[in-house]
Amino acid sequence: MSGFHPRPVSLSRLAPRTLRGRLSLVALTTAALLMLVLTVAFNVVAGHRLQHQADDELRTRAAAVATTIDTSGRTVRVLETSHDELLDTNVWIYAGRHLLEQPPKAGHLTRVADALAGQGGRRCVTADVRGPLRLCSQPVPGGGSEASVVTALDLSPYRSSADTLLLGSIALDVVMLACTYALTRLAVGRAMRPVRTMTDQATQWSAVTSEERFGNTGHPAELAGLGTSLDAILDRIRTLLRHERQLTGELSHELRTPLSRIIAELDWWQSRPRSDAQTRATHKVITDAAESMRTICDTLLDDARGGTLSAPGTSKVLPALRRLTQVLDTPDHLTVTTDGPQLEAGVPPALLERIVSPLLANASRYARSGIAVRAYRARGGVRVDIVDDGPGVPAPFAGQLFEPGQRADPGDGHHGAGLGLPLARRLARSAGGDVIYDPAHTPGARFVITLPAA
Repeated sequence: MSGFHPRPVSLSRLAPRTLRGRLSLVALTTAALLMLVLTVAFNVVAGHRLQHQADDELRTRAAAVATTIDTSGRTVRVLETSHDELLDTNVWIYAGRHLLEQPPKAGHLTRVADALAGQGGRRCVTADVRGPLRLCSQPVPGGGSEASVVTALDLSPYRSSADTLLLGSIALDVVMLACTYALTRLAVGRAMRPVRTMTDQATQWSAVTSEERFGNTGHPAELAGLGTSLDAILDRIRTLLRHERQLTGELSHELRTPLSRIIAELDWWQSRPRSDAQTRATHKVITDAAESMRTICDTLLDDARGGTLSAPGTSKVLPALRRLTQVLDTPDHLTVTTDGPQLEAGVPPALLERIVSPLLANASRYARSGIAVRAYRARGGVRVDIVDDGPGVPAPFAGQLFEPGQRADPGDGHHGAGLGLPLARRLARSAGGDVIYDPAHTPGARFVITLPAA
């Protein structure tokens, strides 16, 4: 039977998934390292301090014992006092290297004292004989004879104090780390609250295409930078949405006429039996309308992709104008004049038709008795004038004439979305020309199309 091999757990999977959790973990790790260093340093200093206190106590006892030793003669004498039993506790007295007195039941500890006294001078060592002990040797001053005192002290109380300090510092570290983590999560959560609010607002505003902005005032520097970035993203989203709505509206606007022709031809053909010639004529009209729809889609999509036309070139103006008069439902009183059948514009035929078509459709819609279309050479290119004798454009509305979705009188009984004139101007400008309205022309309306020469 094959053995089971557990899959190793990646550290990235164990890391918190939220920025709040990661910042809290970083703060906790940093605080833990800092407290570890401080705890070790504190306990090392405390240990040295306790050992120093033990050495001070041993030397004080040694100094007290030294007062009972007479070194004035040729031999060292130990004087008797009223509290010898206290002084003799864990005390060794030496004359040179010769042991004069030792505590009862000293055992193996005497050998440690002998070695310490034999080294001479003031020295201290730690021995583990029936528990931790500290031994210090100290010479007896004065006199002609050499003498020294070795004292011993049990370090168990000091070790206990050091252990208590260590446990207390560890407990304090645990409490401090818990407080640090909790306070960091709370502080980061409060600091991140404006970011969550801005994120929710950005999501809501992008969904409803709101024109609200975050701005960079009234916020900390970091949030001001975030607000500026979110505003830029929202602006791009709004621009894309506007372009999408504009393209959708323009396609709907331009495709309405050929679709209406197809529907009308099918209704006429289905109303009663038709001859083969009439059927072929209907098929021809439907084919022309479908081809017009494809041309419209290609032209508008090419312009939407960046203004690069899929079939750049030139077009003869007169044939294009005549095709438009046949496709559009123009009145019989329309006249088309040009400088000659060879007049050419420096734009593809499909683009020329898309520029002229909305203007000619508007003129046909509002003209009362006549429409005049004139194409001629002008300085730097070709101009096409479209003049009608309708009511004209109201003066207060002239400034909004080329804004998408704007109509002078939405209730005038004519169907329209206010997209034709803006589309004509945008396409003309993308080709290096323009469409302008002549407010000085009365009565009626006069639009002038300028196009680059071939």
